[in-house]
Amino acid sequence: MTSRHWSTLPLRRFRFHLSICLVMAAIPLFGQQAELPKSPQVHPDGRVTFRFLDPGARQVRLVLEGTSGAQPMERASDGVWSITVGPLEPEYYGYEFGADGVPLLDPSNPAIEPNLLQVRNVLHVPGKAPEPWEEQDVPHGVVHRHFYKSGIIGDRRDFVVYTPPGYDPRGRKRYPVLYLLHGFAFNAGSWTLVGRANFILDNLIAQGKAKPMIVVMPFGDGVPEIISEKGSSLRNPVLWQRNYDLFTQSLLHEVIPRVESNYLVLPDRKDRAIAGQSMGGAEALLTGLNHLNTFGWVGAFSPGGVRPDYAREFPLLVHGASAKGISAVPLRLLWVSCGAEDGLIASNRKLVAWIQSQKVPVMSIETPGMHTWMVWRDNLVHFAPLLFQSK
Repeated sequence: MTSRHWSTLPLRRFRFHLSICLVMAAIPLFGQQAELPKSPQVHPDGRVTFRFLDPGARQVRLVLEGTSGAQPMERASDGVWSITVGPLEPEYYGYEFGADGVPLLDPSNPAIEPNLLQVRNVLHVPGKAPEPWEEQDVPHGVVHRHFYKSGIIGDRRDFVVYTPPGYDPRGRKRYPVLYLLHGFAFNAGSWTLVGRANFILDNLIAQGKAKPMIVVMPFGDGVPEIISEKGSSLRNPVLWQRNYDLFTQSLLHEVIPRVESNYLVLPDRKDRAIAGQSMGGAEALLTGLNHLNTFGWVGAFSPGGVRPDYAREFPLLVHGASAKGISAVPLRLLWVSCGAEDGLIASNRKLVAWIQSQKVPVMSIETPGMHTWMVWRDNLVHFAPLLFQSK
């Protein structure tokens, strides 16, 4: 997360944490023996019971990632609200409670999903066999975190680096690099803490499905004010353009030089990929497809924020463009994916259709799911093995 004073945090995030403090402080008022209920409770058949102690609430609802709408919970005589859902597929799910319209964390669950606007709890539903994003008994890479002062953006920020198993900073072996971008309101640590990218790469490399690679996960906000409670900043074309311009400049002129100075990386475009989810997916497309001499592989997972004037946004893709275009510097891979139940599916289909109309090869993937990390983790599982393969 970037350096940010507490007083500048969005008001909703402040209310979110304050609400938890109030609930915790109120618990002793309901009896000296009051204890937090067990929550969440994962049953052997995959069903999950959520419980929340709030005797004074008139209504409590569960908001669970991957499901539509809030689900009402039932109140018992002891003031504990509960609901049992599922069975759920093996996964990591974000969730929160809403008590009389106020979003609240589950005080019984210490697992938290970080976010610059809305922190949620995390539920893990294990399966009979480990999933690709779960920690397995294989060699593990190392996750590093770097801080720097951005002269372009003007703040202190960070980027996270995954080095694969066997990486030796004193050795001679060099590695290809994937620049992996997060979405709106997330941060540089989101792809490891929520997306579990390091475990995904560990498992794919151990199985021989993906080439050993370095993964760089930068902080993706080009301007601090892009973070807005209502998301309206993403619909401000001037602010969005400034956010993209400054982020791209910082990535190209600050992050990439730092990575290439401190890590054993292969510096050619054929050994450099860029991908991202949601807002980061749009940034990956806009940055990668407008800097074909820098990136040979481009991926976008549920991209959001690409304006529909595609010829203006991607001039190098226009059929018959100048010698600097894609005909002169062909991509190794262009991947665009989206969940079939995602609100962005229509705009992504239009984008893919335009790319195809320009005679540019594109791998278009539609999977079941909404605008969630479940979709994006699965995207990375299938995208990473395609990278840096010989053609």
